[in-house]
Amino acid sequence: MPTMTQQPGSPVPQKQPILVITSQVVRGGISGRGLTFALERVGHEVWFLPTILLPWHPGQGKGTRIVPPTDAFAAIAEDLARAPGLGEIGAVISGYLGNAEQASAIEGIVQAVRKANPQALYLCDPVIGDFPANGGSGLYVPEATAEAVRDRLIPMADIVTPNRFELGWLTGREIESELQALAAARLLGNERVVVTSSPALRRNAIANLLAGPRGAVATEHAVIADPPKGTGDLIAGLFLTNLLAGLDDEEALKRAAASVFELVARSVKKGADELLFAEEQQSVVRAMALVTSRRVLESRSRA
Repeated sequence: MPTMTQQPGSPVPQKQPILVITSQVVRGGISGRGLTFALERVGHEVWFLPTILLPWHPGQGKGTRIVPPTDAFAAIAEDLARAPGLGEIGAVISGYLGNAEQASAIEGIVQAVRKANPQALYLCDPVIGDFPANGGSGLYVPEATAEAVRDRLIPMADIVTPNRFELGWLTGREIESELQALAAARLLGNERVVVTSSPALRRNAIANLLAGPRGAVATEHAVIADPPKGTGDLIAGLFLTNLLAGLDDEEALKRAAASVFELVARSVKKGADELLFAEEQQSVVRAMALVTSRRVLESRSRA
C-alpha cells in the first residue's frame, strides 16, 4: 500500500486527492457534507460524487429524496473514469447508495482509478443499517441495495468500515463480544476491516476494532449519550487519511477515534444535534482527547 512517510531532508509530501461517493445533505454534518469538510480541513483535495440529495438526516424527520436517474449517474461516473488527473487520486471512499444500480457505476470508477494509480486505496463504508430501536430489520436501505454493497463493492475494497449491526448482517453472524466481532471481520476477507461500535471490554465504553494485515487493534473511549449522527463517516475518512499519511494501523485508528470522540463530546456539550465541524474543527486536525488502544490476540478469536 502507498506510504507518504517523510524522509529527513525531503520536501513535505503533498496529500493526494480523495474521491468521495456518498449521500449529500443540505443541513447537517452527516455523510458527504461532513466527510468532505474533514478531508479538506486536513489538506486533501476532494472529488465528491453525491449518490442522493436529502434536506437533512432522515432521523430528523421526513424529507424529499432526490436520487439521480441510473443512466445519468452511470454517465457522470464514466466521465470521472476518464477525467484528467484521475491518476492523482490516492483513494476512493464509497458510502450510502441511492439505489442498488449505483454499485455497478462505483465499481467502474474504482477500477479506473486503480488502473490510473495502482497504489490507490478503496474504502467501502457499508452504510446499510443499524440496530433498530423499535423492531424491524435494522436495514435503512432496500435489501437489494444492501446486497449490492455486500456482493459487488465489499469484495473489491482494501478497507471496509461496518458498524456492529452491519458486520453481523454482512456475515450472517451475531456480534455480542469482541472475539465474535474479530472473527466476523476476518470472515469478510478484506485487508483491513474497522468495526465501529464494536463491543468494548470496559464498562460504559465503546470500541473501534481493526482487523488488519499485522494483527488486530482495538481503541476504546467513554460512551457519550445521544451522540449526533455522522461518526461512522468521519472515523472512516480520518482513518484512511492517516494511513495515506504513513501512520501505522494502530496510530491511524487511535488518532481517528480521538478526533471523533472529541468532536462528539464538544458538540454534545454545546447541546447540538449535529456535529459542529465549523466551530470545533481543531478536533479534526489535532485532537487532545485521550483514547486507549491495545492489541487483540488473534489466536483467541479463532479458538
